[in-house]
Amino acid sequence: MADNDQAAAQNEGAKKAIQPQKIYLKDVSFETPNSPGIFTLDWKPNVDIEIDSKSAVLAEDLHEVVMTLTVTVKVEDRTAFLAEVHQAGIFVMRGLDTEELHRAQHVFCMRMLYPYASAALTDIVTKGGFPQLLLAPVNFEGLYAQRQQAAATQADDSEA
Repeated sequence: MADNDQAAAQNEGAKKAIQPQKIYLKDVSFETPNSPGIFTLDWKPNVDIEIDSKSAVLAEDLHEVVMTLTVTVKVEDRTAFLAEVHQAGIFVMRGLDTEELHRAQHVFCMRMLYPYASAALTDIVTKGGFPQLLLAPVNFEGLYAQRQQAAATQADDSEA
């Protein structure tokens, strides 16, 4: 009996899959609204980074996940540059319930897309004439937990 339960659990686990099919750059934007004057200022940047994502169902078990990584850098009160990358991936996600699918899209897929998005941003910033921009690693598991907690708190507040 225990062997049957273990075999059933293994079969169920084997049916679950998350497999990247394609990683690609969907959109890139780079603006230097205060150039060339910005290059004459003392380089003491204030960096603001925003990360967002969205997903879409392409077919059964096939999903596109798009990470938007936006970096705004200011020197004094002037915008040095605004860079945005939409890094996308197509993933097979099979056998996941709704909660597992949501988590996979916001943790696993984001972990996979982030290095590509970060590299693309570094490249365009350097080609824009600015010092190399190296982004720190992101804990997508922790970020996901924070967003889930914030959503739960907001739901509790709206019920009160």
